[in-house]
Amino acid sequence: MPDANIRMPEEAKERLAAIAAGEGLSLRAYLARLADTLLTPQERAEQAERARAALHQWTGYAPSPDEQRDVDEELDRRLARAAGR
Repeated sequence: MPDANIRMPEEAKERLAAIAAGEGLSLRAYLARLADTLLTPQERAEQAERARAALHQWTGYAPSPDEQRDVDEELDRRLARAAGR
């Protein structure tokens, strides 16, 4: 597999290299592992849809878009309060 060059601030590179070294990895190996553990926006959306379908099948719960928005806003408020914002 060919390598790619990525431009980033030197401070960010040094921080990532230190994290990688702390885990016994090269920066290249650490970034490859990191990429394998993260989801793309499309993968996250697909995962959320599968979770909604499973929840609906298991409980019958199927919120309307307005109910989902209200629940999301309430969760955002609670997270902000917990984070002290």
